[in-house]
Amino acid sequence: MENQSTGESEKPLGFFQMVGSVLASFFGVQSSKNKQRDFKRGKASQFIAVAILMTAVWYGAIYLLVNIVLNQ
Repeated sequence: MENQSTGESEKPLGFFQMVGSVLASFFGVQSSKNKQRDFKRGKASQFIAVAILMTAVWYGAIYLLVNIVLNQ
């Protein structure tokens, strides 16, 4: 059982885990458990890339929504 938990802690974060962590950071909420997981298994460069991508998508969605509303 101990080897299973050790193997899990060495496994890199998946894309959706990173997205969830970045979304939590956007709203300013993150569980202590997930924060520790992110620092142990995640890479800063990957979190930065996901955050930049999500920010661009967010601003693009707001831009499109405003244009749709103004064109009505």
